[in-house]
Amino acid sequence: MHKITLVLAALLTITLPLGAADVPRLLVEIYHIAPGQHTAFLEAIAKYDEANRIAGLPPRQLYVHEDGASWDFMFLQPAETPPEKAAALKAAWEKLGLPTGADFFLSFRQFLASHEDTFVNGPTTAADFLASRKKK
Repeated sequence: MHKITLVLAALLTITLPLGAADVPRLLVEIYHIAPGQHTAFLEAIAKYDEANRIAGLPPRQLYVHEDGASWDFMFLQPAETPPEKAAALKAAWEKLGLPTGADFFLSFRQFLASHEDTFVNGPTTAADFLASRKKK
């Protein structure tokens, strides 16, 4: 229950346009890092954020655990790469020598004790969300 409250609070801090038609889909990533891997994990994330920068995309929004929950880091980012940025992002990954496919899975998982990925829509208001349901 505490994780959900914190995620919702974090989502509400993002300044995005409100309105049922404009609500973006976000990816919320919550990480519990393996002992002794915190710095290496953040260094890896910084490389992926650098690839985003090269491709003209924003970095992930990082939230660092301060007190109360069992997670270490939480990230918020758009759920999808804009189609017009996909080739640039792939080229940036190649330029930086970032692992892909099974290599990504194996190299990235070394940092993790556990993690959760959740796709969300928002922020919005209750009224706009209800109105969007009526349009379907």
